Amino acid sequence: MPPMHELALADEMVALIEAAARQQGFRRARVVRLEVGALACVEPQALQWAFEAASQGTCAEGAELVWLRVAAKGLCPACGQRQGLATLYDACMACGHLPMQVASGTELRVRDLDVE
Repeated sequence: MPPMHELALADEMVALIEAAARQQGFRRARVVRLEVGALACVEPQALQWAFEAASQGTCAEGAELVWLRVAAKGLCPACGQRQGLATLYDACMACGHLPMQVASGTELRVRDLDVE
């Protein structure tokens, strides 16, 4: 069983897809493309399992999840340097300021759907 975090995320994704289906009039989502930040703290296998469970009996049942990775990047509030991040708590490579402000890499969003 996946952690509660992934179950909650999957429930929200299915609710979003169901709302889009009502609003846009499609009957089934075939592909769900997700933008997933490198620091999003989401376990892919756990989210896949949770999505399969949460989507049963909905227009998202059987949809393929496609992961589009988003690199983690930060901005130094002290010197303005932009750089890639390996963790949420990286120091600036230019001036050593700690921590960097995270500019990208923590997101998890549904980018788009292939529907029928």
